Amino acid sequence: MKNPTQTLLVTAVLATFLAGCQSTGGYANSPPPRDQYGNEQEEGMSRTQKGATIGAVVGVVAGLLSGNDATERRQRALVGAGVGGLTGGAIGRYQDNQERDLRARMAGTGVEVVRQGDNITLDMPEAITFAFDSYALRSQSYSVLNTVAATLGEYDQTIVEVAGHTDSVGAAAYNQRLSEQRAQAVANYLTSRGVNNQRLIVTGAGANHPIASNATDAGRAENRRVEITLVPIRN
Repeated sequence: MKNPTQTLLVTAVLATFLAGCQSTGGYANSPPPRDQYGNEQEEGMSRTQKGATIGAVVGVVAGLLSGNDATERRQRALVGAGVGGLTGGAIGRYQDNQERDLRARMAGTGVEVVRQGDNITLDMPEAITFAFDSYALRSQSYSVLNTVAATLGEYDQTIVEVAGHTDSVGAAAYNQRLSEQRAQAVANYLTSRGVNNQRLIVTGAGANHPIASNATDAGRAENRRVEITLVPIRN
């Protein structure tokens, strides 16, 4: 269970995010800014800013929805099983390389790649993964997940958290279960493609971590998603 301070931080981050979504922006007398990749930013909150906010929410909640304790236990188990860990500057270089490859491979798929410290999160929207009120994988998700699985095979010194999310429609208990089923469906597919299931942590957040307003259809669609977070295994 998260402590009150974490809860307040999450609330503050989400409030800032929703306020940004409502902003119309505008660049009346100056050229529009460009992001770190040289792309012109749209008015209001850009995809880069939105991605940073997703990462901030993940970062506020102890880096992972499952919590640091679960991650540390998994790290110890993997190191004990002979999976090599990373130390010092090697961690940053390893994640830099993985982030670069993921950005290249996820380009044009609709999957957001978000870097938060040494963690990398893949934000996979409902359009790629599941139909409304369903945890059966869409056929169009297979090629994306195949690419993710192949990348995880190349970069095997990471723990992989798969977290499911829903919108706020329906009872909290129902949404919690649906979010867990969605996460498990993705984890099962990754395992079927050769990802070591000992690396996987599966969790569901229900409707507790929205990245958009649940007051609109478009916002609710953004909130129905799965996030895959890659955390380096440390010695």
